Amino acid sequence: MARKAVKAKKKAASKKSPNRKPMAKKPASRKPAAPARRSSGAKGAGTAPKNSRGTSRQRQARAAAKPTLYGAAPSGPTYKVALMFSLLGEPFAFRHTDLRSGAHKMPEFLAINRYGQVPALTDGELSLCQSGSILLHLAAKHKKFGGKDAQQQARAREWLFWDADRLSPGIFRTRAAIRGFINLAPETTLYFRDHADNGLRVLEAQLGKSKFVAGVEPTIGDIACYGVLAFAREGAFDLALYPNISAWMQRMESLPGFKPPYELLPLHDIA
Repeated sequence: MARKAVKAKKKAASKKSPNRKPMAKKPASRKPAAPARRSSGAKGAGTAPKNSRGTSRQRQARAAAKPTLYGAAPSGPTYKVALMFSLLGEPFAFRHTDLRSGAHKMPEFLAINRYGQVPALTDGELSLCQSGSILLHLAAKHKKFGGKDAQQQARAREWLFWDADRLSPGIFRTRAAIRGFINLAPETTLYFRDHADNGLRVLEAQLGKSKFVAGVEPTIGDIACYGVLAFAREGAFDLALYPNISAWMQRMESLPGFKPPYELLPLHDIA
């Protein structure tokens, strides 16, 4: 009995011993994390934003596409834009618009140019009209021919707008009358010829002061004015009377990428 009591005491003491290590608790089990959903293929909450894929590809395709110029080869304003592209070295598509058949008044053309005139330009998602506005757009887009500083930019824009008011109307109307594009009374034709002569004298004086209209480098002001004078002989204007203008035209014609009107613009589409 005594032995049994001793064993019982030892067993109880061993249970209370401080040296005995406590049993380690098992860590709480965790469920494996669900794999992340791919936004491009999944539906519901993980779906990519609407139009983020297909539409972006369409936008990239439009951005990569060549700008399309709508116009006519005999059109001076159309030539201004085509010359700008050529001097920039930038490709463009051309859609010949038959003015005699009234193609510029058809609904599909009016959707591009609400004025029913040439030229018009589609460039990506932009639809543009009026040659001066298109020249400004291309100069800003390609950072060329817009003027290198604030003063030159201002002078270039001034000559661009001056041309539209003082040079283009007289030369283009006189030429149109001589070529039979429009019917004008003799006194009206004379008015436009005088208007053109006044513009030529102003331009001649400016080009006696500088190589180009806005300074020592060509700008959109020069491109606009040259696009008029390229057709001046068709209006029976004698440019030999204006030596500064003649020398300036030679400088323009020596620029890389230059092409004359009927070489640059055919009477058919260019892809």
